[in-house]
Amino acid sequence: MDQKFLSPRFFFWVTLTLLTFLGSCKSKKKLAEESPAFTVIQTAKSYRGTPYRYGGTTKAGIDCSALVYHSFYSIGISLPRRSEDQSKLGEKVPLTQVKPGDVLFFATGRKRNEVSHSGIVTEVEKGDVRFIHSSTSLGVTEDFLSSEYWSKAFLFAKRILE
Repeated sequence: MDQKFLSPRFFFWVTLTLLTFLGSCKSKKKLAEESPAFTVIQTAKSYRGTPYRYGGTTKAGIDCSALVYHSFYSIGISLPRRSEDQSKLGEKVPLTQVKPGDVLFFATGRKRNEVSHSGIVTEVEKGDVRFIHSSTSLGVTEDFLSSEYWSKAFLFAKRILE
């Protein structure tokens, strides 16, 4: 065997390369691919780019509550069709404890405390919550709850999945 492969220098570089590679891996916790939350989120993400349509329920056009409805239906959970009715189910969760798969509810209309919009938490990182929803201007998209608009409109979070 060639001596250069057995030298301390060779082992040093191999070890350094492995440590660098392993150390650069992201440390974000990922959802198990077989988990219900993963399926809910992947279903919602399959609608990305779908335009917003009030009352819409298909990839030709969908509103926020239909996105939530279809996403949970993909795992056998049948929710009401309207955001306001969806908001009456599940258990309230403090914002500091939300996790992927939880549902966020917002007041985007004229009445400040009336549920008029919903979205599904896709990621929580360093205290910021990312969620997917059907926006009237952008269609199905992801936003951060920390944005000025969404943080002001936020009402509460609910956990449908145990």
